[in-house]
Amino acid sequence: MSAQQPTIILVHGAFADSSSWNGVVERLQAHGYPVIAASNPLRTLSGDAAYVRQLVAAVDGPVVLVGHSYGGSVISSAAKDLGNVRALVFVAAFLPDEGESAITLSGKFPGSTLGQVLRPVPIVLPDGGRANDLYIEKSAFHGQFAADVAEETASVMAATQRPVTDIALGEGASAPAWKDIPSWVMVATEDRNIPPQAQTFMAERADATAVSISASHAVSVSHAGDVARLINEAAQATH
Repeated sequence: MSAQQPTIILVHGAFADSSSWNGVVERLQAHGYPVIAASNPLRTLSGDAAYVRQLVAAVDGPVVLVGHSYGGSVISSAAKDLGNVRALVFVAAFLPDEGESAITLSGKFPGSTLGQVLRPVPIVLPDGGRANDLYIEKSAFHGQFAADVAEETASVMAATQRPVTDIALGEGASAPAWKDIPSWVMVATEDRNIPPQAQTFMAERADATAVSISASHAVSVSHAGDVARLINEAAQATH
């Protein structure tokens, strides 16, 4: 591929970190794409989006912005009115409309069992405010988050999970970029965090190009090749 190919920026969601994209990164790099796996702060939706927005704005050239889970909310806000973002790819992710939160959307349809396995840890924020960091109980992580991932791998993922604040999950989104930027969606049909019906609803509402895959919420780990192919499709279609 030529040097003019877009930079792929990958944004993880809650209870994960940048390493959740490793298999996807390897495949994209093998096809010549420059790739950045961002470290999503997971503190507030507006703050996380502002951070990713600065990262995207610093790239010289076109960008395909990819979000998993809560990362979908982040990229939709971050990309608004950024001229170098050519495509958005949502991987088992939220596509909120203005004012909607991750909590609102995950409860819009039945099927999520996430709330039953969350462990809150009270924290004090830098501004003195209080919040809860949310973790998935380690004993429940494999079945809840990564049922189609090898148990040994899921155990490491559980130990290294990044917490998200309850503030971030409850914050309403700003005006969404998916209304203006071509979007692709991967629906994980065995997802226990975001109900598949909710994922399909959001994809249809966004008039996105959607594919379904029999996978857990951790689809970027369990089906890295399929995720990379969808990202490539979006990149080529908008190049």
